[in-house]
Amino acid sequence: MADEIRRLLKVRKSKEARFKREGVDKKKTIRDSWRRPRGLHSKQRKQRKAKGPHPTPGYGSPLAVRGMHPCGLKEVRVFNLNDLEGVDPAVQAIRIAATVGRKKRELVQNKAAEMKIRILNYKDASHPNSKKVSGEEAAQEIESSGEEE
Repeated sequence: MADEIRRLLKVRKSKEARFKREGVDKKKTIRDSWRRPRGLHSKQRKQRKAKGPHPTPGYGSPLAVRGMHPCGLKEVRVFNLNDLEGVDPAVQAIRIAATVGRKKRELVQNKAAEMKIRILNYKDASHPNSKKVSGEEAAQEIESSGEEE
């Protein structure tokens, strides 16, 4: 099964298409994110060959790997320690939400490391802007901040 998933991930990557927005090469202000051409005389709307392909169902990824991370694991978004309970390390990887702070992030990262769960957006605690806090100290700080409220 794992070989089949790897093969399908390669197929998905090979089918990757960049659809050019009409007029993206003519004006600086037009971004290259796809928008459906709507002009009455638009050659791209009429699907002339030289004007580039449209997104159609044939460009979709295989169902078995749709929404999968390129490493072959399904992504699970995590906000706190309780969210780690249902995660299966063989099939799923976690992405810690952007709204999670430094202290709680460190707790989640430590717990995930114990459970051998892959973290897709791991942040090192030794970053120049972060203070070094052990997992126990962070837990105590979080508990004490909860008591004040």
